[in-house]
Amino acid sequence: MIRRSFTTFAAAVALAVSGIASPAPAQQAPAPSGTLRVVLVNPLASVDPVISTAAFVRNHGFFVYDQLFGLDSRGEARPQMVERHEVSADGMTYRFTLREGLAFHDGQPVRAADAVASIRRWGQRDIAGRALLAATAALEVVDDRTFTLRLSRPFGLVTEALARSTASALFVMPERIANTPANVAFTDATGSGPFIFRAQEFLPGERAVYVRNPAYRPRPEPADGLAGGKVVQVERVEWLGISDPATAAAALQSGEIDFIEQPSPDVLPTLARNRNIRTFALNPVGSVVWLRPNHAVPPFNDPRARRALLYLVNQHENLQAIGIAPSEQVPYCPAYFLCGTPLESAAGAEGLREINVERARALLREAGYNGQRVVFLNATDTPINNAVTLTMAENMRRAGLNMDVVAMDWATLTQRRNRREPVEQGGWNLFVTIANVLDAQNPLVNLYLGAPCETAPAGWPCDAELERLRASWWEESDPAKRREILERVHARAYEVLPYINGGQFRVLAAYRANVEGLRPTTIPVFWGVSKR
Repeated sequence: MIRRSFTTFAAAVALAVSGIASPAPAQQAPAPSGTLRVVLVNPLASVDPVISTAAFVRNHGFFVYDQLFGLDSRGEARPQMVERHEVSADGMTYRFTLREGLAFHDGQPVRAADAVASIRRWGQRDIAGRALLAATAALEVVDDRTFTLRLSRPFGLVTEALARSTASALFVMPERIANTPANVAFTDATGSGPFIFRAQEFLPGERAVYVRNPAYRPRPEPADGLAGGKVVQVERVEWLGISDPATAAAALQSGEIDFIEQPSPDVLPTLARNRNIRTFALNPVGSVVWLRPNHAVPPFNDPRARRALLYLVNQHENLQAIGIAPSEQVPYCPAYFLCGTPLESAAGAEGLREINVERARALLREAGYNGQRVVFLNATDTPINNAVTLTMAENMRRAGLNMDVVAMDWATLTQRRNRREPVEQGGWNLFVTIANVLDAQNPLVNLYLGAPCETAPAGWPCDAELERLRASWWEESDPAKRREILERVHARAYEVLPYINGGQFRVLAAYRANVEGLRPTTIPVFWGVSKR
């Protein structure tokens, strides 16, 4: 089982890397050529990586933008756009200097003012960004390449926050775009990253096209995780929307496409038998099903009704429904920060191992549930989401919940879930999303763990004690004390239940044998990738 094999993020990456060639150093990159055609979990539907936490926007962001710091294969924050940074002796002031020669796709230089504006906009919406800015006394431009961040209270994870790579990842964009209000979506995808977005070829939900940025200056060191030299070795990447898993698999076998991020588990055996196809763990630690209840409307505004869900979710049953091979499953994982990681915990855990309909019914009665309709949003174009949604909905019906499973595509779901109205006015009660280890790795960055009320992501959990414990974790510098705090965070999360863990698993990515340079980066990125 994957929890036995991957005891730390670093060990997971090391195991996965063993079957894939290491990328060549940036200075030895061959001349770019060819077109890479890829199918990712969901097609691109919008381009603002701050206003949406959808993975498709994050994936787009890694094409067109760069980051101040990037996470390497050990999960450590490494300078990316930053050339150097200094920290004061008391740890309260940071000074950052950008690399020379950075330029946006429109030819304008990247300035410290762009970085500061990008941090400020990101910090209004992202869970890690809000925490960082809440601890910041001043964020100021010094000159065109230098800016400073001065803390008002201890914050031990400054560079880790700036390396935020999932949910609303921190990407640097032009100041003119970053000044867009954080609640207003923009459509200008000008960045400074290794690829340029071809807006004129964009068909939302069907095709997004990126071409190599000839002016991009990679860092000199080899690529390592999401850090290091981003050397583009293809002229063009076409990200295609193929919703039917069998159609996508057939296209891969025929050579019409080159890469599938997450093939449906039922087609993987067929792909594995094809000598022209290779599979590997793009995400070596794995992913987890998150069942998100709406804390703002009945019945799951009552914690007893949310607790009932713990007894209506069987993680192993969910993974079987998806079709995950036993070797890629963690049949039971109560950990909010994933099993097989340094922050694994079971503090406060209950349920999830077996269905207990009677216990769930009792909790629903205590919560005053009286048979009102429960709207469960279902992304039918995503096989994993669809399978676990239908499986969990059936168990909920057994406990007497009046389930209305509403079918839609994922892009529509990401919009519908933002509605705060009651169910009778188009609102919702539940939806499923899939998170990876980078989404959930600790109390700072775990997007759906936070409970800041109105500023929380869709679902809007609200609990001052959980927020206090989370903040005390990242403010504490002593490792032993931080572990004690983490256990309290975990136990409190099981009382609040911002979301329900639906099961941890891995799905292998698949690619044509003539594609080289793919690495276990967790997030699909295509620098260092070539096509013979």
